[in-house]
Amino acid sequence: MLNLDDVAIQSPTSAQSLPGATAERYDLRRGEISTRIGARKLGYRLTVVAPGKRACPFHSHRGEEEMFFILEGRGELRLGDTRHALRAGDVVACPCGGPETAHQIINTGDTELRYLGVSTMEPVEICEYPDSGKLGAYAETQPGENAQALRHLCRMEDACDYWRGE
Repeated sequence: MLNLDDVAIQSPTSAQSLPGATAERYDLRRGEISTRIGARKLGYRLTVVAPGKRACPFHSHRGEEEMFFILEGRGELRLGDTRHALRAGDVVACPCGGPETAHQIINTGDTELRYLGVSTMEPVEICEYPDSGKLGAYAETQPGENAQALRHLCRMEDACDYWRGE
């Protein structure tokens, strides 16, 4: 058990620093909860986003499902081709799928936006990033594990034939 007031919000390390103009659009402050409460199959994270910014790119998951609970502030949810106003108390489900389930939370208010994110923490995941035309392949470790993770991002336009180089 853990009270959200006791979650330390971390800023990105220098290795996670955002390049140039990207830093003007994104805010990567998060507080890890999963390992502190002993979670094994669900991931829990507290996210804090400054006004006018977003925490992550517009993306969809092919295997992982996410849920967001808005704690404080106001924002906007991009979900597929639609946009929805968000305020404290709203609960959002982001099921797995293709671009139609792509999602992003943007702080459109004038104070910090705080939300709790819960995910199914699938060990192998494919993410699509419709705005930038990228695809991400991830083989992650579960919270608290120290195994080597695989993370590979590529442009969708760089696809190659299955038999290339064989």
